[in-house]
Amino acid sequence: MTTLLYSHPIFLDHDTGFGHPECPERLRSIESELDAPEFKDLTRRQAPKGNIDQVLAVHSRELFDRIFRAIPRRGIGYIDGDTVVSKDSGEAALYAVGAVCDAVDRLMTGQADNAFCAVRPPGHHAETNRAMGFCLFNNVAIAANHARRWYGIGRVAIVDFDVHHGNGTQQIFYHEPAVLYASTHQMPLYPGTGRRSETGAGNIFNAPLQPGDGSLEFQKSMNEIIFPALHEFRPEIMLISAGFDAHRADPLASLNFTDNDYAWVTRKLLDIADQYCAGRIVSTLEGGYNLKALASSTKAHVSEMLCHKRTDNRSPNQ
Repeated sequence: MTTLLYSHPIFLDHDTGFGHPECPERLRSIESELDAPEFKDLTRRQAPKGNIDQVLAVHSRELFDRIFRAIPRRGIGYIDGDTVVSKDSGEAALYAVGAVCDAVDRLMTGQADNAFCAVRPPGHHAETNRAMGFCLFNNVAIAANHARRWYGIGRVAIVDFDVHHGNGTQQIFYHEPAVLYASTHQMPLYPGTGRRSETGAGNIFNAPLQPGDGSLEFQKSMNEIIFPALHEFRPEIMLISAGFDAHRADPLASLNFTDNDYAWVTRKLLDIADQYCAGRIVSTLEGGYNLKALASSTKAHVSEMLCHKRTDNRSPNQ
């Protein structure tokens, strides 16, 4: 197995100001954990810069221009009360786009088996014409569109286990049956979307969890709702919005996941990817705001990707 790890120094230059939970220290904590000897076999890549065409395939030109107009020459500016930008934020967002698209390229051309993109700003709250929830561009949605546009992929699955519902990803693909979006998340919680009744074109599978839920409820939702949907859909590539803020130590929500839950769900998704899409998974960082829990959860997730042994070598069309 070849597992790619994407990063770039500019992700640390996305300055969100004192006390903001989506801070550069998040990536430093991850990088410190993944520098351990057990991760020596990771193939580390510096993210290339994405381009405006990749962004505009998903977002409006109005949003793109609005974000870059909001970029200050010094200090910080605000897209909304939660979503902060500084002088390097626009560039960081483009490099995040470049990371996920390059990962798709390398998996689709057989240069790697899976990839984890340690990027910021995150993306799954960004809608077609709206940046919100710490997110500027929707990285995972852009990756999905890139796979469809350049490789003729007919079935893309996106699995989101962030504690917050990925309203942006759902909105972008709500009427697109070629893209499956499946999410576990706490409800009620920001942004207020993600009810079971939100099904799109039959391609949206929401499994909301209640405050206080933990491993048992998470596994039940995955086993009864999300995994069966993936088996029926038979994806040709799988993307993961990897948020680690459902961890019991996270300060922004009230679920009780552990590192073992992230290892478990990663193993299960890798096995499903083996069956239908030659193991191809691109995972991209979303939330996770307790630095210690974020680092250990990411370690569990990436370790499974790195050490996974393929269980089925069937081609995506079998």
